[in-house]
Amino acid sequence: MLRRLLPIGPAVRSKPVSIRSSVFKLSLPVLLSSLFQRLVGIADIFMTGGLGASAIAATGLGQLLMFCTMTIFWGLSTGATVVIAHLTGAGRHDEARRAAVTAFLACLGLTVICSVAGTLWGGEAARLLGATSEVQAQARDYIRLVFQWLLWTTGVNILSAIMHGNGQTRIPMQGILLVNILHILIAWPLIYGKLGLPPLGVKGAAIAINLSEAIGCCYLLIQAFRHRYLGLLRPQAALFGRIWRVGWPVALERVAQQSGQLFYSGFIIAYGTTAYAAHQIGLSIESLSFMPGAGMGIAAATLMGQSLGAKKYRRARAGHGEAMKLALVVMGSMALLFLAIPHHLVSLFTADPEVIRQGSVFLRLVAFAQVPLALSFVYAGSLRGAGDTFYVFLVTMLTMWGVRVLLAWIVSSWLQLSLYWVWGVFLVDWYVRALAFGWRYHRRDLHGVSL
Repeated sequence: MLRRLLPIGPAVRSKPVSIRSSVFKLSLPVLLSSLFQRLVGIADIFMTGGLGASAIAATGLGQLLMFCTMTIFWGLSTGATVVIAHLTGAGRHDEARRAAVTAFLACLGLTVICSVAGTLWGGEAARLLGATSEVQAQARDYIRLVFQWLLWTTGVNILSAIMHGNGQTRIPMQGILLVNILHILIAWPLIYGKLGLPPLGVKGAAIAINLSEAIGCCYLLIQAFRHRYLGLLRPQAALFGRIWRVGWPVALERVAQQSGQLFYSGFIIAYGTTAYAAHQIGLSIESLSFMPGAGMGIAAATLMGQSLGAKKYRRARAGHGEAMKLALVVMGSMALLFLAIPHHLVSLFTADPEVIRQGSVFLRLVAFAQVPLALSFVYAGSLRGAGDTFYVFLVTMLTMWGVRVLLAWIVSSWLQLSLYWVWGVFLVDWYVRALAFGWRYHRRDLHGVSL
């Protein structure tokens, strides 16, 4: 598919506008898919906001634990996307299909293990994170339900990754959009007891996620077989080895990121439930720019992988450049919005004046992180597409723990400064990451890359 989208050889030099248009057509569905996927969590925070700060904190903790669990699946998905992209770019479509089957079956096996662990011990994790008894009680039901039916979440993830590797981004976008529409239609009556249903509160939000993602996963599975991205083929150990060689550093990268985020959240919770509620709402709003940037990173990885598989090195650089421009425009625009109307944005989620006040400060701070975030996402995506996932892991681990967590501990526990200082340290984290990823990309020789 990508070969039809992007010009080859000399056309890269002569038709930059055409390249930009082609990259936009590929990356826009990825951007929207990432945004829609995050909107499931945003919708839960929004709809539980009327239940009070404890409900917001409980939902946020449940989502944080889910993100931590998904680290290994993100590694598998990235590995699948990159390997399939290289095989597709090289014209080896049968082998790409077998790699997709191998990744899909591996995902099913890992899901069983994580689902059992999360169901049994997820509620205890909320207590260990320092949540109050009221927050723990609400978080327990949410966590148990989303882990019992983790299959649908991981299924949507791996099927989308398989299609991205093939250059197909529109169908995953349709699947995630379907999940969002169904989720909103189901969640509201379940949370607040509308249409004759009993009010289930936070538990209702979890049930809505399960039902909507089940339908979305089934839709993507049918489309994967219909378009022959999957087939009734035997998995191959050698292909799994190639997928995992690319994916395991991504899994470790996400472990470093999410475990560090857990510790970082612990510093926020120490400032009280109101502070954590403001933090969670701020993150939900900020993800409106964060997820498009992450989507551009996925698009950059796909473009890089398919271009290198086809040995079109000039096209690989051109695709990266256009993805970077789009990410900077989108996230730069969101930065201006966060600076201009933070109070209005936070008040969409809650009427609590103190949560609104603190959340507005958070949004103004994250506005200054949007440019380094855009740089980091696209540089890291292009490096992953070139198979350089171990370097991305090292940078993520060192900046998350050596910059964000360490500085947060110093300013909160040692210096005992205000919450705003704790929020401010992640700015340093993202500026350092952007510099490290950019340095590596511009020194990277793309010729001879193989997986």
